Amino acid sequence: MQHNRSGERPWWRDAVIYQVYIRSFADGDGDGVGDIEGIRSRLPYLRDLGVDALWINPWYRSPQADAGYDVADFRDIDPLFGTLADAEKLIADAHEHGLRIIPDIVPNHTSDQHRWFRDALAAGPGAPERHRYVFRPGRGADGAEPPNNWRSVFGGPAWTRVADGEWYLHLFAPEQPDLNWANPEVHDEFAEVLRFWFDRGVDGFRIDVAHGLAKDPALPDLTGSPQEHLAHPHWDRDEVHEIYRRWRAIADEYPGDRKFVAEAWAPSPERLARYLRPGGLHTAFNFDFLKCPWEPERMREVIDSTAASLSAVGAPPTWVLSNHDVTRHVTRYGRDAEWVPHDRRRLGEDELVLAEPDLDLGARRARAAALLMLALPGGAYVYQGEELGLPEVEDLPEELLQDPIWERSGRTERGRDGCRVPLPWSGDGPPFGFGPPDSAAPWLPQPAEWRDRTAEAQEADPASMLELYRTALRLRRELDALGEGEMRWLDAPEGVLAFHRDPGFTCVVNMSGTPQPLPEHERVLLTSADPDGGLLPPDAAAWLAD
Repeated sequence: MQHNRSGERPWWRDAVIYQVYIRSFADGDGDGVGDIEGIRSRLPYLRDLGVDALWINPWYRSPQADAGYDVADFRDIDPLFGTLADAEKLIADAHEHGLRIIPDIVPNHTSDQHRWFRDALAAGPGAPERHRYVFRPGRGADGAEPPNNWRSVFGGPAWTRVADGEWYLHLFAPEQPDLNWANPEVHDEFAEVLRFWFDRGVDGFRIDVAHGLAKDPALPDLTGSPQEHLAHPHWDRDEVHEIYRRWRAIADEYPGDRKFVAEAWAPSPERLARYLRPGGLHTAFNFDFLKCPWEPERMREVIDSTAASLSAVGAPPTWVLSNHDVTRHVTRYGRDAEWVPHDRRRLGEDELVLAEPDLDLGARRARAAALLMLALPGGAYVYQGEELGLPEVEDLPEELLQDPIWERSGRTERGRDGCRVPLPWSGDGPPFGFGPPDSAAPWLPQPAEWRDRTAEAQEADPASMLELYRTALRLRRELDALGEGEMRWLDAPEGVLAFHRDPGFTCVVNMSGTPQPLPEHERVLLTSADPDGGLLPPDAAAWLAD
């Protein structure tokens, strides 16, 4: 157990953090896009929900080629979202409500409109300005072929040629040139960016593509070998850990247990744990849990492997069901199938056929999954709208799709817009109170059937998803058994997960398909579905006091 200077347990070890996808959370100025003022207006809602902190997707100055993940200035707020003064007010207001603020930081790349990249283009081959990025001559007699065969995550080659003949690397969109972390200037710049925001009171950072910063300087071709993940040329390389040791030292200069959470896709729990060794980052997202299907054996295996690998380095687990890059879990669980990333949903000849989701089934499982997640040791992340039971919007008109994946894939992959549709707050029809009266239409359209899923509609319904989350989060704060600590699996019927946490708490999740008896208990604290004659229904969970 790690402790802060006052001897108390650091808040981040079991915090519940709410993800704010800023352009879709709440619109304060009526332009149809969410903003900082919108977040400020909803702080009482988030306080009453019972979360501990807000992770806010990129709010920096940006051309918005990838919804803000193409940053042109890390020290300023994009006018689409407000001003630097607005951000400072939000940080102060959130702290008054007992909420912490964790912005995104995007260290793998900048915007092609960043001052550094414009200087690099103007300076020409071999200039020091170019060494801040990954520029290389092309292959072939006239350099017309890319330097290697790496592919962009968003589709197409990972290289773009500039007017003087050199190529630059972009593992994402061409508007997002990769930084060269072999250059000390890059290290120093981000150290100052971290201090800039820590000085303004932020409580930590979520690190985008934390596994992608270091590249093999030889830039070898990808071979497709099954063993390639052991020494991948641009993902999860050991050199990244030196970067984060410096970042941790900077965070430790500040009072109040500042934290980092890594978006690190690693090939194993053991590799992920390397990011969280003492002196490294604090926490990392648990994508194995997110991707796990609704199957008891696999769910238990993921929970056990996560706990074992992170315990070895003294780090707490985190649990997450959805985020801004994946299909919402109400829809995933409603398909009763393996997890499918957005970039595999091809249309045309390579079409991946996805069954129509049973959203009632998905909602039942989502309710049970919420109780499972919030009962496990460690921290948890709630993606905006999951507390409302929102499903994926899979029928957005093609002409409205904005994710760069859509165009980069030749319009064969619809991308991530379906999980980014603006939240429904109130009213009987779109825009559901997303902005002030007479606002512009939201940047993506909301389904009319969301009228029953608004925060306003669910406030009055004790059986709603919103009230389930509120009650679970309240109990999580009240019960000594929940949060960080140990758990012990209990014997249970086939298809049922049951575990005990001291003092006096049991969680039961019925994945068996048939009603199951509850174990011995003194009283029922909370259920995701009402027991019938003492039996827990299928796809339901219960919290019990022993």
